[in-house]
Amino acid sequence: MEKFFQLKENGTTVGTEIAAGLTTFFAMSYIIFVNPQILSMTGMPTQAVFLATVLSTAVGTLIMALYANVPYAQAPGMGMNAFFTYTVVFALGFSWQEALAMVFLTGLVGIAITVTPVRKTIIRAIPNSLQHAIGGGIGVFIAYIGLKNARLLQFTSEGQDIVSINNEAYTAGTEITGAVNTVVTGGGIIPDLGSFGDPYVMLAVIGLVITVALMVAKIKGAILIGILLTTIIGIPMGVTDLSGLTNPSNSVSSAFTDLGVTFGAAFGSEGFGSLISDPSRYALILITVFAFTLTDVFDTIGTFIGTGRKSGIFTLEDEESMDTGKGINTKMEKALFGDVIATALGAVFGTSPVTTFVESTAGIGAGGRTGLTSVVTASMFLLTAFFSPLISIVPGAATAPALIVVGILMLSAFTEIDWNNLEEAVPAFFASIFMGFSYSISYGIAAGFLFYIITKVAKGKVKVVHPVLWATTALFIFNFFLMGRL
Repeated sequence: MEKFFQLKENGTTVGTEIAAGLTTFFAMSYIIFVNPQILSMTGMPTQAVFLATVLSTAVGTLIMALYANVPYAQAPGMGMNAFFTYTVVFALGFSWQEALAMVFLTGLVGIAITVTPVRKTIIRAIPNSLQHAIGGGIGVFIAYIGLKNARLLQFTSEGQDIVSINNEAYTAGTEITGAVNTVVTGGGIIPDLGSFGDPYVMLAVIGLVITVALMVAKIKGAILIGILLTTIIGIPMGVTDLSGLTNPSNSVSSAFTDLGVTFGAAFGSEGFGSLISDPSRYALILITVFAFTLTDVFDTIGTFIGTGRKSGIFTLEDEESMDTGKGINTKMEKALFGDVIATALGAVFGTSPVTTFVESTAGIGAGGRTGLTSVVTASMFLLTAFFSPLISIVPGAATAPALIVVGILMLSAFTEIDWNNLEEAVPAFFASIFMGFSYSISYGIAAGFLFYIITKVAKGKVKVVHPVLWATTALFIFNFFLMGRL
């Protein structure tokens, strides 16, 4: 163990690494509750997503441990799971099988980027301010989803502002017969607070107070503890439904049966077969894969640079090689390669893109310096596979506070933006805030890129804009034409 993980060389011990691995697990274990709830909205079996989350997390983290020998853990990324559900499936109309196929393509693109000079090109193409804006914007998006899931927000639309019902044009005053499935409204929608007389809303508020208090008090595993306590409190309130514990369909064996529905679904007729059958969607597919890839690459690089430099896990040579080198030579390059491999494997299991979790910093802060930390974290996640029935009883009111708090944490990226400089502030504003307002990460990226180009052209700095940005923005605009947005 000492020889494989080089513990003495990295200034650590077995005991320290075990403690660090447990710390990382408790800091990020909330994902086993939150990810199934988000992805199951697309029609994916909840128990299958739970196991896919556990298995992809364990396998991805073990790759970090055994291949790169670094104390980082991987799991389906917050933000990308929301993008998968709310944008790719709900807004763009892809099936969850097609979305998984695109996640697999994202993994392949990530592999190509990591082993070729393309990595360096993309890193240099996106300005730092936009990278930070995208990270903070995802935080806005996630927090907004959390507020909606907590039912803390409700929306009112006047009849004259309703554009269509069930995808058919609607005129104010017209009588509606039958079930209402979808309503598209114009600019007259009015947001307001939800009703605190609703036990569900009250439970979400209680959970938010508990989670925030635990976070501020710096309690390890605060988000997970918040979810569990809120679920328990919801029992006497009638929000937590315990019937799922005795339901045979929620057993461990049935969970593995359900996994057969998502495992390999990306490669079936409803996955890749359906995805490539309509050439008119190719541009949209390309942009979706690009959005997944962009988010994954910069989330991971940001986490590595932000934590690895201070802790000594990565050296300055690692960072310089990432920008200028070719192939996979340094520890950081191996970690990046492990990250994109995990995304492809996650798609096979049946989950949204797997990425390096920033919560790994909790374990690093506890002294974790080698892959042994990641082995411990992965082992703990594998143990959770035997607790699948618990997933069925956790109400949305218990996971909504977790989304809000994670969103808050991601907003720290905004501090790296010079808001007094309009050349940075304007593109950053549209990239970040637009994500929440348009309910789409890709639209936020598109707006940020477009206004970055506009500001540089206005300042006579056309040459500063990288060709990658020009090409990507053109693809976004072309996609808007295809979708009837222009």
